[in-house]
Amino acid sequence: MTSESRVLTQKQIAESFSNGDFEPSFPCLAKTIEWNIVGDKTIEGKEAVIEECKQTSDYFKTITTNFTTLNVISEKNRVAVNGTAEFIRDGQRLSFVSACDVYTFNDKHELQRIDSYCIK
Repeated sequence: MTSESRVLTQKQIAESFSNGDFEPSFPCLAKTIEWNIVGDKTIEGKEAVIEECKQTSDYFKTITTNFTTLNVISEKNRVAVNGTAEFIRDGQRLSFVSACDVYTFNDKHELQRIDSYCIK
């Protein structure tokens, strides 16, 4: 089995996404996925979520990011990941956030919903 054909667990998909490594999750997104970024916006549909991820990844390329995962809780079709993220440019901290993402998977092992909470 090659690394490309390896199936990621729900926990691995969630941890990767929460740490800004979005691309491994793309094949696992349900067509009708909903990403609720609480207090900011809701993104609906696989293509829209992928586009948001690509825009975020492009931004991450312009800064230094330090992600720290504090807890990962996995139960049935849900995974919760909480941690912190520090964003730095030219040696100066742009922001520091505490975050929690709750992932819900459907019966096909597809990521159906993400609820993201972020406190600056």
